[in-house]
Amino acid sequence: MPVTLENLRKSYRSPDGSTVPTIHVPHFQLADGEQVALVGSSGSGKTTLLHLMAGILRADSGSVCYELPSAGRVKMEAMSEAQRDQFRGRYLGYIFQTHHLLAGFTARENVLLGMSFSGRSPQRAWADHLLDEVGLSQRMNYKPAKLSVGQQQRVAVARALASRPAVV
Repeated sequence: MPVTLENLRKSYRSPDGSTVPTIHVPHFQLADGEQVALVGSSGSGKTTLLHLMAGILRADSGSVCYELPSAGRVKMEAMSEAQRDQFRGRYLGYIFQTHHLLAGFTARENVLLGMSFSGRSPQRAWADHLLDEVGLSQRMNYKPAKLSVGQQQRVAVARALASRPAVV
């Protein structure tokens, strides 16, 4: 079972100082190979939930636990921010809503950078393969400003897959 959420809660403060509950997940499990779509209106907490699952945000309470063959049982709430960053880089392929590509680097270099986050040495052939798979073999040497928004997002997808993550 790659990920289990238990009694996960996250709230925010509104401008008037009151607490606004945003996330409450009593129990959720996602098995190997399973795919899930998060559906909801704008502001309903979809991105907040993904940020909690990726360790970008800390929950107010509850747990996010990954069970990975290569890492064992990992609880996000037990890790420091630096440890969560390392875990995310090594085991999670996270695709942000906004691509976050580095403007001074080519598509290929942005994907190679994704490999370096995992602690693995960059492999140009793998980066080229991923860019080919997302239909950008002819744009590998283009910087983000020369790519369409859709092409930029596909580079971000290739970057997220570059480290061969256990969970995307």
